Amino acid sequence: MGRLFGTDGVRGVANADLTAELALGLSVAAAHVLAEAGTFEGHRPKAVVGRDPRASGEFLEAAVVAGLASAGVDVLKVGVLPTPAVAHLTGVLGADLGVMLSASHNAMPDNGIKFFARGGHKLADELEDRIEAVYREHSTGAPWDRPTGSGVGRVGEHLEGLETYVTHLLGVLPNRLDGLTVVLDEAHGAASRVSPAAFERAGARVVTIGAEPDGLNINDGYGSTHLGKLKAAVVEHGADLGIAHDGDADRCLAVDHTGEEVDGDQILAILALAMRERGVLRADTVVATVMSNLGFKLAMEREGIQLVQTAVGDRYVLEEMKEKGFALGGEQSGHVIALDHATTGDGTLTGLLLAARVAASGRSLRELAAVMERLPQVLVNVRDVDRSRVSTSAELAAAVEDAERELGTTGRVLLRPSGTEPLVRVMVEAADIHQAESVAGRLADVVKSALG
Repeated sequence: MGRLFGTDGVRGVANADLTAELALGLSVAAAHVLAEAGTFEGHRPKAVVGRDPRASGEFLEAAVVAGLASAGVDVLKVGVLPTPAVAHLTGVLGADLGVMLSASHNAMPDNGIKFFARGGHKLADELEDRIEAVYREHSTGAPWDRPTGSGVGRVGEHLEGLETYVTHLLGVLPNRLDGLTVVLDEAHGAASRVSPAAFERAGARVVTIGAEPDGLNINDGYGSTHLGKLKAAVVEHGADLGIAHDGDADRCLAVDHTGEEVDGDQILAILALAMRERGVLRADTVVATVMSNLGFKLAMEREGIQLVQTAVGDRYVLEEMKEKGFALGGEQSGHVIALDHATTGDGTLTGLLLAARVAASGRSLRELAAVMERLPQVLVNVRDVDRSRVSTSAELAAAVEDAERELGTTGRVLLRPSGTEPLVRVMVEAADIHQAESVAGRLADVVKSALG
């Protein structure tokens, strides 16, 4: 059995990979590990549990709650809310642990469990490793130390979570959205009530699509991975912009008034300039991954903003931000972290801040997004190769050097071994799409011959 915890919690097909027994066992293990770490010292422990609308979230929530309460943890169920809302409530309610049940942008049959530490921050890797080890130890029959009588956890509901979170979002906005028409695509997901409420109370005229979750339709043809319906709705309603979330609303992509996509790199560029103008972009620095478009890097250099790049994954962006005290970071996929106001990517907050910039500047989103030119980017997955030799192959190094010489300062090459599959990702950017495709194809051939 491989490692249970991935880069974003535990995920799998609900009731096949991610069973009620696994959810219960991990929850009990988490309670014991945090108790051993001294997190519960001197007080009765408390946890916040939320979920997205997936049907499987109903039984998984019951399993998590049972596991925590059986381990002596009091539980507050906050219901269907976005991942960043659960993280926020973990902090403001003074909980020792937060649990979110969601598989984000994955299809409905999947689900996942993500744990938050006190304050709503991602659980440290070493604690995840310890939880997994303790779970495995007890899944083979080792008995738990179980509280009895008044020592068992109590279970209640916290029905004010949506209002608390929306109020927080509105308090962050630098200005209102009066006069804007915004189309919101909620992916039939966790933000289906939160996001429209926040935008309307901020003053926008709101049109919603994909906001009727039934437990089965999450991410089905709607949301940040399916922008077609949002593009059409923005044009149909003559809206100023469109905002798309994924199933748990920790990411945001946008559409301008002409129906053109505005991706995470462009959103980061717009927000970086807005924050610098307000004097809140600490060290005039933004954090992004190595997969960010070269056009983003060139735009930030031109605007005098420093770019710090990390490995792929919003967890690495967040680690860099926390370590160095930076205020803004994110990924091309739309995970944007405004660390002064959120402990994780927050799609609703990102959308609100983007709309606020449009409203305050009097400029269209299309005009604002033109601060950077997206260079053509070609990605080729080369399968069935030895990904471990990417950094040691002399033949591959020579081919990359030739490609970089050809591309010059207006192009870029990135070879990235997959963390889970026997494949290598070849990414090439160039000023011309045909050149990018040509270089990527040649490099893919070399990867196949050198590592196959």
